[in-house]
Amino acid sequence: MTGLPRTITLTSSDVYQALTKPLAQIVGVVKAVLEETPPELSSDIIDRGIVMSGGTATLRNLDTLLTREVGVPAYLAEEPLLCVVKGTGKAIENIDTYRRALR
Repeated sequence: MTGLPRTITLTSSDVYQALTKPLAQIVGVVKAVLEETPPELSSDIIDRGIVMSGGTATLRNLDTLLTREVGVPAYLAEEPLLCVVKGTGKAIENIDTYRRALR
């Protein structure tokens, strides 16, 4: 190893193999969280589904995998790479309202 950049070829099989374990862990964590979620909240999730955000959410067919494995519809959020930061910005703009809600 020289530490210098070089070109390699990755097959879809290589990528699949690399992602299998992390995706199984994600599915396991989602199931565990749903099992620990209070019934009044979990019923909303079951009815409305899971909204996925962030970079991992953009993996092709992750919504299909979660829907199949968890048994709850999963959807990709609108602007999945930006929606969390936009929501955080709105929370900061309305910090007094959110402070009261968190008490």
